[in-house]
Amino acid sequence: MYCPKCGAQLPDDASFCYKCGTRINQAGAAGAPSAGAGSSSAPKSIIAAAGVTSLKCPSCGAPIAPKFGEMIITCQYCGSAVTLGSQGWSSIQKQTMLPIKVANPDELNAIINPLMDKGLLHRHLQESSKQEEMSLSYVPYWIVSVSARTSVVATNEAQQVAQTATTAALMGVILGGMGGGFGGGGGGGRRRAFFNSNLANDVLSGRLALAPIHGFGFGMMGMGGGGPRKAEQMDANYNFPVVALKALTAYQPRDYQFDLANRTLFDITKIQKGVPVLNGDISEDDSRAQAKTLVDQLQSEKAHAKYHMIQQIKTESDVGDVELLHAPIWFVRYDHKGNKIILVVDAASGRLINSMGL
Repeated sequence: MYCPKCGAQLPDDASFCYKCGTRINQAGAAGAPSAGAGSSSAPKSIIAAAGVTSLKCPSCGAPIAPKFGEMIITCQYCGSAVTLGSQGWSSIQKQTMLPIKVANPDELNAIINPLMDKGLLHRHLQESSKQEEMSLSYVPYWIVSVSARTSVVATNEAQQVAQTATTAALMGVILGGMGGGFGGGGGGGRRRAFFNSNLANDVLSGRLALAPIHGFGFGMMGMGGGGPRKAEQMDANYNFPVVALKALTAYQPRDYQFDLANRTLFDITKIQKGVPVLNGDISEDDSRAQAKTLVDQLQSEKAHAKYHMIQQIKTESDVGDVELLHAPIWFVRYDHKGNKIILVVDAASGRLINSMGL
């Protein structure tokens, strides 16, 4: 079969011309709906074995030649993608993209200049640094739905501090009332001052607390990390992005979520000319495990930011749906007196994903 528009020879089951992108129907006419359009039949799930070095795009029939190690291949002609799983190459059914809002270096510089010059010590940092790279590309991310439930048992620090302050004040009253109990004269006063100072330090540090005792009013007991305890359940839902390219794992987002409300179905014809679409080499199964681990770590970080005296913490996470998101990413690298500064910016929102060297 030949393309009626450019004349390229095509596979008999091609839906698109791999050279000009023209949609082909069964009769070979251009512009008409492809064979099977609108039908409920889905493309075959498995289209090639794991060890294959070349295959055909399941949508347009164009040749696809995966590079060594690649697990996610996006067809450069029609934009369909395949992934390597345990059973071989299969079509990716849920494939989306974000639009480019920060489209040129001038718009990007307006964002990163205040980021680099933030703070007194960073004034004119961008001006005094040499730019080594500024590139825009579509990077594949696995978006993994994760529901996390974190149980935290922590000491209520505010109450702990209040109780310690009260205890210290009462200790001062008691020690003051003990008077010459440690001997009179200069030597006794020095011994008493030394004892009072060390005892007060023990109270303030939390090693000792006052407790009522019969016949005296207050006594001392070891606190041993006690204090009011508070149990809390921290629940959160994430659409967690896992970068699908091992070469970019150093820039894996820690606490960042893309604005998925603006995503659309992936359409390679909507990508501006000259912006590359990168393939990936991290499998969907690996992304699920990594997302669960990263969410557990993030929940722990949030708990420790809220409570400084955590006694118990446990997180249970459920991993749900996964989709492949193509996100436009700016990578900017500077050299500042031998130190490397790297910024990773979401070109769909203009927000900083992460940075190194600042």
